[in-house]
Amino acid sequence: MAVATINLTIDNEILEKIDKIALKEDKSRTELINSSIKVYIDQKQKLQELYLYGESVASKNNFSEADIIEEINSYRKSK
Repeated sequence: MAVATINLTIDNEILEKIDKIALKEDKSRTELINSSIKVYIDQKQKLQELYLYGESVASKNNFSEADIIEEINSYRKSK
């Protein structure tokens, strides 16, 4: 895998947290930041897929946004 070196500006407070977690997990800053970015990207992609799926189902069933909100509220009341 090809790699690139980049420069980042990070608040000192966040950098301290990164260092503490990296030390606790026996990782380097680079490893921790890389794995964190991968998790972030994966979560964003999964969320985007979920939104697209929801839009597809809503479109196929002619659901409006109001219908979905009503359904959510009804579900929450039943709990």
